[in-house]
Amino acid sequence: MSAILFDLDGVLYESDRVIDGAADVIDWFNKNHIPHLFLTNTTSKSRAGLVTKLAGFGIESQEESFLTPPVAAKKWLQKNNINDIALFVPESTRKEFTDFNLIDNEEKSIAAVVVGDLGEHWTFAIMNKVFRCLINNPQTKLVALGMTRYWKTAAGLQLDVGPMIKAFEYASDVEAVVTGKPATEFFQAGLSLLGEKENAVMIGDDIRSDIEASQQAGLKAILVRTGKFSRSDLESGITPDAVLDSIASLPEWWQSNM
Repeated sequence: MSAILFDLDGVLYESDRVIDGAADVIDWFNKNHIPHLFLTNTTSKSRAGLVTKLAGFGIESQEESFLTPPVAAKKWLQKNNINDIALFVPESTRKEFTDFNLIDNEEKSIAAVVVGDLGEHWTFAIMNKVFRCLINNPQTKLVALGMTRYWKTAAGLQLDVGPMIKAFEYASDVEAVVTGKPATEFFQAGLSLLGEKENAVMIGDDIRSDIEASQQAGLKAILVRTGKFSRSDLESGITPDAVLDSIASLPEWWQSNM
């Protein structure tokens, strides 16, 4: 195995609680100079915010250690020469898009509508504004910052952005461009950043967005029994390459599979 991609929420931590042994595991990968990247669909925090959050758990990282949907979306927009965008993302991630012309009026010409997870801030008015931006601009692109169905919070499972994107696709008849998991291109972008193309591993807690999607992208996939893991995941027809009780078991598994 040449490199590893780490999911964050549900693997290294659950909401604001660190998973036991997570800091020691990342330290082990650092000390053994094993290429790794944090690959996450999180849009509630900027990369700087993620560095700070991990530091609070005793985990060392840099902004360049993360590939997030906003970063991938920015690259996609620039590659396609799109500048006029309507932005529906958490305030903390808006700074990733400061290079673009941000349009707040759905009546104006918009080239792309970028949508992330707004969590409890979703309202009918906001959803209807996204819809109007799309329907009033027939050529516009719908850019989804991931398609995760749900995630685990301290209060329990919570809807993520995927169901919202499905609603916008249905209402506007516009197919979304996905710049986060489970898009194959997202995993490939992570491998490109690491300079590794073969024998890479993904570790995550989502049987579809982490395990199935990364396997389809050509990676091996490790499922952890933390985060949103459910026993029914193992009866889904999707077969992880390994199932670990938690990330704490990863170094032992890694060494036994060298």
